[in-house]
Amino acid sequence: MIQSPGLLQTVLAFLLVIGPLVFLHELGHYLAGRLFGVKAEEFSIGFGRELFGVTDKRGTRWKFSLLPLGGFVKFAGDMDPSSRSDPNWLALPAEERAQTFQAKALWQRAIIVAAGPVTNFAIALGILTAFVVAVGELKTSAVVGQVEAGSPAQVAGLARGDRITALGDRPVASFQDMLRYVQIRPGERVTIAFEREGRAQRVEATIAAKIDVDRFGNRVKLGRLGIAMDASAARFEPVSPLAAPVVALAKIGDILGMMGEVIGQIIVGKRPVSELGGPLQIAKVSGEQFSLGLSSFIFFIALVSLNLAVINLLPVPVLDGGHLMFYAIEAVLRRPVSPQAMEWAFRGGLAAVLALMVMVTVNDLGTFGLWTRLAGLIG
Repeated sequence: MIQSPGLLQTVLAFLLVIGPLVFLHELGHYLAGRLFGVKAEEFSIGFGRELFGVTDKRGTRWKFSLLPLGGFVKFAGDMDPSSRSDPNWLALPAEERAQTFQAKALWQRAIIVAAGPVTNFAIALGILTAFVVAVGELKTSAVVGQVEAGSPAQVAGLARGDRITALGDRPVASFQDMLRYVQIRPGERVTIAFEREGRAQRVEATIAAKIDVDRFGNRVKLGRLGIAMDASAARFEPVSPLAAPVVALAKIGDILGMMGEVIGQIIVGKRPVSELGGPLQIAKVSGEQFSLGLSSFIFFIALVSLNLAVINLLPVPVLDGGHLMFYAIEAVLRRPVSPQAMEWAFRGGLAAVLALMVMVTVNDLGTFGLWTRLAGLIG
């Protein structure tokens, strides 16, 4: 039976995910700016028309705006929320000019810009560290516990007790390593290296595609070899608070690796672009994870925070990564990029971001079945 969270729960969950993450991201920029003596003129959660806000004693306007899909900190010397330089900042009195973003050293500006994504990364690391301390680290082996009848593994000749050592050119040491490799490669041909009674062997197999349907009716295509892990070798080992961040960091590396591979598959056409999700999809999954319980919801927040960090570090003008790219160019050339080049780059970056937003929103609406319903009405 398909269970779908209600609209109110979905909206509430989405706000509980996006609101705090955007606030903390922008707070990272704000605090780094204050550290270096930069005045913040506006701190906004959301874009567009202001709904309500308050001005503090430092002259910063803290506000909530109409579109809750992001936020910004506008520093003194910025022309707009995208942090483009206001050409009039040089004409300000010396005391005011010293508090502008542009008056700061290159390394200080870079730290201020990087502070937002770093904050999101730290949030994800903190949440995963807490999970590791609370639950421990799952340890498994790469030994085959069982082979499903008729599966690619059986067709290839694998048997219980075989120890998998590599899939393709990827060494594996645990069952989780195998899952991460296989699940994102449905339909691909793979070379399996394994050991049987101390002898190294290699076989070829085609990873099967399985359509997995969860309790909410979401369908996802996963790769499958038909191997079950050796349950007798699986255990949770306790992790000390000192070692937990290292374990959590390794898990973040695994997550980022899978994200990079999936995005690469989309770029080369192995996966459809329709798999890219946007704000509507995030809202939908937020409601679903919220209904699964607190631990699932908090883990989802960690994943979204990690995604925000990665997206903001992309070298696209208007994003934090775009600013850092210009600072890197400035460091190499020993002079700022020309205002004209910056203007065109920001226009192109904004157009690219808006086009991506339109595309993922269309994908989201397709996921909700809107286009199928419209086609049925027209037909």
